Amino acid sequence: MSDDLLSPDEINALLAGGGDLGDVSEVSDADAEQLAKVSDTFANSENSVINMLAGKNVTTNTGAPEILTQDEFSGKFSEIPFLFSSTFGGMDDMPLALVVDQRGALTLADFMMGGTGASVPEPNDMYWGAAQEGLSQIVGSAFTSLAAMLAGRRLMPENTTSAVGEDGWRAFSLEPADEKIWASPVSVTIEGLQPFNIWTCLTLDNALTIAGYMRDALEGKKPQPQSSGPVNNNPMGGGGRNVGPAVDVRPAAFQPLGGGGAGGAPSPIDLIADIPVRVTVELGKARKSVSEILALNTGAVIELDKMAGEPVDILVNGKLIAHGEVVVIDENFGVRITDIVANGAKAS
Repeated sequence: MSDDLLSPDEINALLAGGGDLGDVSEVSDADAEQLAKVSDTFANSENSVINMLAGKNVTTNTGAPEILTQDEFSGKFSEIPFLFSSTFGGMDDMPLALVVDQRGALTLADFMMGGTGASVPEPNDMYWGAAQEGLSQIVGSAFTSLAAMLAGRRLMPENTTSAVGEDGWRAFSLEPADEKIWASPVSVTIEGLQPFNIWTCLTLDNALTIAGYMRDALEGKKPQPQSSGPVNNNPMGGGGRNVGPAVDVRPAAFQPLGGGGAGGAPSPIDLIADIPVRVTVELGKARKSVSEILALNTGAVIELDKMAGEPVDILVNGKLIAHGEVVVIDENFGVRITDIVANGAKAS
């Protein structure tokens, strides 16, 4: 029976009248103390990054962490959330998941795109990509703070993906539905807007491992060298929908900035510089009835509303940004910009 010795926590629970060993917490007081620091670190990073993007007062309140199976955690959501996944580069590539209300993810995306958050934008791949970039900045900031608590261990977000969940989603798709996870909620309130939640999730085993590393750092023990192999830990359990092409993301502390804001801080433009947009050149428009469209056949000519030689319109994601003239480059068509449109008028 030597392998079945009771832990100090189990002994304390029995002395306190707990009786049933199944009621004993799976996280010791010492581990809970360290994991509370992890919760606070992510809450602080969410506050600072969202405050910078929104330019408004932001309040973050950390709720009580829970230990749940993946199925139990998924059951807490009445609507399918937005899932963000990363791994701890520099710490055995442990998986991390941030689970966000879709409304919260789109609000964050709107700030990333220079909006005010006053209205939730219609979801599309561009906005989901912007949400992924914003959450990546939060994770990068949190990893930088955690590194200081881990005796300077170098941490980098790697294998970053995001998805809109679907039926049967799990925070960690490579783990079974009954896998226990540590989930820490943070309520984010932006001045004038409805609050939303961001959950920081780790598998329970990895949460306890991180807590152990943090205790070792407090005791002055040096971190052991960590392996860093490729990990595919897309959070889309049950077949979530991929969000467009992957965005090249880096933590805020290490991201090279192009200009930035005051004091070298990243501006919203810096944060979304790598997000792809669709550029369309519009030669002209025409209005036809349904019967006229049905009567079209090979060789038919549609007269447009522009005269020959007039500038063509250049649109980015459907918004007019410039005028230009059509040119031929080798065997391809191109467009030479002749003037820029600003707020619906030509820029001076």
